[in-house]
Amino acid sequence: MPLHSLSPVSTTALLGLWHLTEPADKLWELLPSPAHYLARFPDGRDELRARQWLAARVLAGQLLRELTDAPTPLENDPNGRPYFSGLPTFGVSLSHSGEWVAAVVARGAAAVGTDIELIRPKAQQLARRFLSETEQADAGNDAAKHCLYWSAKETLYKLHSRRGLVFKEQLLLNPFERREAGVLTGHLLLENSRRQHQIHYFQPTPDYVLTYCVDAA
Repeated sequence: MPLHSLSPVSTTALLGLWHLTEPADKLWELLPSPAHYLARFPDGRDELRARQWLAARVLAGQLLRELTDAPTPLENDPNGRPYFSGLPTFGVSLSHSGEWVAAVVARGAAAVGTDIELIRPKAQQLARRFLSETEQADAGNDAAKHCLYWSAKETLYKLHSRRGLVFKEQLLLNPFERREAGVLTGHLLLENSRRQHQIHYFQPTPDYVLTYCVDAA
């Protein structure tokens, strides 16, 4: 099983990384409740995305077993946000990109979010769509920094799972100096409120960036 790492990110939260190498039929065998997921398996996904979907649920199940003796399969709410049915005090977030799958599971968290991204030119090419002018200036010509901005905003979005958020106006990050690992300050701007979050990041490999946030209840 290519479970790459399982790391505590707080006293009640775990971050897992899965290196996706096995075929879909092997992943089906690793699922704790194959019949449950078979009924929810999304149609029309290509081979890679199907394997990513399966591996994310295998990984989430492994993380959950580290925190409780009551393993429960995942469901999705109307916004597509995953949750463990029957375990309302547990938060979960999933992400995948290329050959890597990431998951965070936390007990007693108000909200969790994670995102992993392959560093590629696409984020830089689409910068005007999701970065404010200040963020664009801060990212400069650094392709990895553009991907890190994108990943952190995805994590912010998953924390709140609210449709219709405008990434370049409502999900904002303070300028930062990119390192191999660090903490970013993010802001969610709503009509009548402003929320601040500390988003952790690191590079699991030289070609990927990963961000996550666990908000205490």
